[in-house]
Formats: sequence, C-alpha cells, structure tokens
Amino acid sequence: MSDSEKPRRRGRRSRRRTRVRARRALLAGLLVASLVVLGGGWVGFRGWQARTHLVNAAGLARELGAEVVAADVERAQRTLAALQEQAAAARDATADPGWWLGQRAPYAGDDLAAVREIAVAIDDLARGAFPTLLRTDLSTLLPGKERLDVKRLRAVAAELAETDRVVQRTRARLDGVPTVDLVGEVREAVVDLRAEIDRLATLTRAADQTARLLPALLGAEGPRRYLMVSQNPAELRATGGMFGAYATIEAEDGRLRMGAQGTSAQLGLFDPPLELRPEVRRLYTDLPGVWPADVNLTPHFPTAAALFREMYRRRTGSTVDGVLAVDPVVLSYLLKATGPVPVPGHPTLVGDTVVRTLLSDTYQRMEPQEQDEFFAASAATVFGTFFTRDVDPRAFLSALDRAIGEGRILFWSARSAEQRVVEGNRLAGSLPEQEAVPTVGVFLNDGSGAKLGYYLRPAAALTVGECRPDARRHLRLRFALHSTAPERGLSPSVLGLGLSGDPYTARTLVSVHSPAGGAVLGTRLDGRTVPVGSGLERRRQVAVATVEVPPGATRTLDVDVLTGRTGSGDVDLWLTPTATPWTTHINSAPHCNQ
Repeated sequence: MSDSEKPRRRGRRSRRRTRVRARRALLAGLLVASLVVLGGGWVGFRGWQARTHLVNAAGLARELGAEVVAADVERAQRTLAALQEQAAAARDATADPGWWLGQRAPYAGDDLAAVREIAVAIDDLARGAFPTLLRTDLSTLLPGKERLDVKRLRAVAAELAETDRVVQRTRARLDGVPTVDLVGEVREAVVDLRAEIDRLATLTRAADQTARLLPALLGAEGPRRYLMVSQNPAELRATGGMFGAYATIEAEDGRLRMGAQGTSAQLGLFDPPLELRPEVRRLYTDLPGVWPADVNLTPHFPTAAALFREMYRRRTGSTVDGVLAVDPVVLSYLLKATGPVPVPGHPTLVGDTVVRTLLSDTYQRMEPQEQDEFFAASAATVFGTFFTRDVDPRAFLSALDRAIGEGRILFWSARSAEQRVVEGNRLAGSLPEQEAVPTVGVFLNDGSGAKLGYYLRPAAALTVGECRPDARRHLRLRFALHSTAPERGLSPSVLGLGLSGDPYTARTLVSVHSPAGGAVLGTRLDGRTVPVGSGLERRRQVAVATVEVPPGATRTLDVDVLTGRTGSGDVDLWLTPTATPWTTHINSAPHCNQ
C-alpha cells in the first residue's frame, strides 16, 4: 500500500466510525425522544385522571361539611365513602413509576410532585381524620341529667387526639411543598388546600385540647370553682366590655351549678393598687389595679383575669380556679340553639333581640339596681336551660365556635399546666409575643364614662405593602368608627359621666398594637396628623388615639405599621368584640420570596 493511500483509508475508517456513532446517537436520541413522548403522554393522561378525581373529591368534601352541619349522618356516611373512593383514586393515579420519573424531570417535575402531595393529603384526611370526626358523639359535650359524662368525654378525647395527629402530620407535610416555581393553577391549589387544612388543624387541635382538659376542669379530679363574668360592650374595654355582673360556678365530677352572684362595682376600689407589670402601668396607669371594671383595659385576657380573681379573693376571702368571660352576643348565638328563654319577672330572652334587650332597653327602662337583678337572673336562667332542655349539640357547638372565633368567650386557668394548654387557643385571649403571621391589634376602650358602645359601628381594612431590605413589611391600616346614637332621648344611665363634653358624643380610646417585634410609624385622624400616646406591650409597639364621634358621624383613623422580620404576605387582625360585629377587609400580598 502506497503512502498516499494510507491517509485516505484512515479517513474512510474515521468517516465510517463517525457515521456509526451518529447512527447510534440518532437511534439513542429517537429512543429517548420516544420514551419522553410516551412518558409525557402517560403522565399527562394520569394527570388528567388525578385532576378529575381531585375536583370530585373537593366537591364531595364541601357536601360532607354541609351534611355534618345539618346533622344528616346517613347522607354524610355515603358522601364520605364516595370521597374516600375519589381520594384513593387520585393517590393511585399519582403513584406509578411514570409519575415518579416525571417528578424528577426539569420544569414540570415540581408541579407533578406538588399534585402528588395534594392527592396524598386529601387521601390521608379522608381515611384518617374525617371518619372519626363523623362518628364523634357530639352530645358527649352537652350535659345530660344535670351533668356531663366524664367517662364518655375521655373516650371522645382519645379519638380526637388521634384525629388531630393525622391532621397535624398532613399539615406539616403539605407545608414542606415549595410553591415558588409552580405553575399558577398548581400553586393556587396548594395554597388553598393549606388554608383549608390550617382551619381544620385549628379546630382539631382546639377540640383535642378541650376534650383533654374538660374532665379536670369539670371536677373529675376534685371540686373546682370558677368566676363567670359578663363583659358589657355598651361600655367598651379592650377584651370586649366592662366586667359587670359575675357569678361563681362550682364543678364536681361533671356536675355544674351556679353559686353566689354579684357585680364588679360591689368589689369596690383597691388602694393601694394591685401590682402591675411596668409596661402595663405605663400604658394604662394604675387603673387596672384599682377598679375591677378596668382590669381589661389591656387586651391580654390572662392579665385581666388574674387581676379580677385577686380582687375577688381579697374582698370575699374565696379563691377560684379560673375565670370565664362571656358577653350578651354569646347569649344571642346560644339562644338560637335553645329557643327563647323566659326570665321570671323580666322580659323573655330571644336570640334576635337579646343584645338590644340587655345593652339598650334595660338601661332605658330600668333603674340601676333592677338592671343588676335582671342581668343576674338572665345569666342564671340561660345557664340552667342547658341542663333542663334538649339542645341540638351541633347547633350548640356551632354557636360556641362562632363566639370563640370572635373572641366573645375567654377562659383563664389559675393552674399553670392547664393554662399552657389553653394558651394555644383563641379561647385564651392571649396576646402572643411570637407569631407566625403578623397580627395587628385594634382595641377599643370607652373614654366617655357612658354606655354608648352599643351604638358604635367599627370597620377596619388592613393592606400589606412592599417588602423592605431588612425583611420587614409595611402595612396600612384604615379604621373607621361610626355612631348610630340618637341626638336626644337617651336615659341618664346610658349617658353616664359624659366625659367628652357632649353627653351624646362617644369618646373612644383606640389602641393600635403593631405585630410582634414591629412598630407603629404614623397616625392620622380624618387625614390630619394627631398626637398619640405610645408604649410597649408584649413586644408590640402601641399607639393610643382619642377618637370622638358625634351622633350620625364617622371618624377615620389611618395608621402606618411595620411588621417584625417576616417574608409573609399574609396578615391578620385582632379586634375588640363589639355589640355589632366589625366590618373588616384584609388585602394580602405575595410572599417576599415569590
């Protein structure tokens, strides 16, 4: 072979090897492409199946909720069976090897993984939580033959504890799903499901804690004694209203009975004042430690309850195990479950009119001593009704849930171990020093020395602003207060001291509490900067503005607020419960990392 032919042969061999490699690469590429197309088609088909099952499951879950509320157990059982079938099918559709491979693919992998987690979450709840909730005997939570069955209550507690574990585990798993890179529809589905599970988790945790605590609270381990105080929103205080009438409640082995009754005015004043935390004294002076009616100038109910308990002990020599606070709006909710309740020698209490009866008509038509007698008789009669009248447990518990959600029922235990359990519940009325979601508090205290709170109509809007480099966020609060009070015709009992000058003008001290670790930046009343008092309470900066509202007028307070360090675009409002529920609106925003 000549030297000239060798390079040509080497070139031909090289070209053949290149063509072979190219053919192999092409075949491999075609094979991979075919697998991708077939896999994508399969995953797409399974995704369509999963979506169909999940949509069906969502509709069935809504039906189940309505049927549980309506106490239609037979239909709810059928709906639950259908929900479990759809949830299991969705889980199966997202569990095969094709879906597993798809979760590891670029771009769509995160979305497929998120859909899988949604399917698992719904299936876990359908199998592990909903059946127990459906078969729980809610009548266990109501008294029968003048007592609560503590043994049955403990059995329910064991079931509720397991249900709560399932819900909390599901919640934690779904919280671990990243949402930043998800497509809009999948991200929205994850966020919506998280919100629903958060609400469910709040309820199951509260039910679990309540069922575990109730036996001891009801005297299963020895007699207990509590103070039940009535908050009067006609004369506003931060937790809802001035502590007016009170009664003792005695509990032993599930039996409850009402004991001695009185009013906060009968406890008199305390000089020297009871000891207060320095930050509380700086904000509210010595008043919470002097007057029983002022213990709840602070919105932190444990402080108010402990002060009232100590005042009661010093005046009566009797020590109680805790304090329960309610208001007339709670009675309006409960009376819808019991029906009208006649009060001997006084007007019949009816759900739709009891708030007006107790907070307006009574002050217009009765003398102070008669008012106190009516309030005491009303509390005793309604209390007794739950031990003598058959009450629909679901209607009763629905009323309780609404009242607790609005902050109208508050409880504090003098036993620290029990109080630690209560603290995680809205029932505690505890102003937290740490929080996952920034919360702005708007709390109202009467400054008129009158009972004009019945005529006030509050509204609040909270808007989340921009993210800051220091990981804080701006919030904009707009608070409006309208008065429906007449210009004349109110009794001296309603007009009271008239500290605003015009006895028909309601003077209200509005305290705006920043989120924990945050700050209040500026305050404007009807567009003008106004001087405000300031202080600190439980790691929250507080601004206090005096707002005077004449009859028929509306005053508007705009407040700029800064959160602590947070990336959250969610916010919440904590408000003083009033005779008429607030009008509120929250404008959230995307998280700072989205």
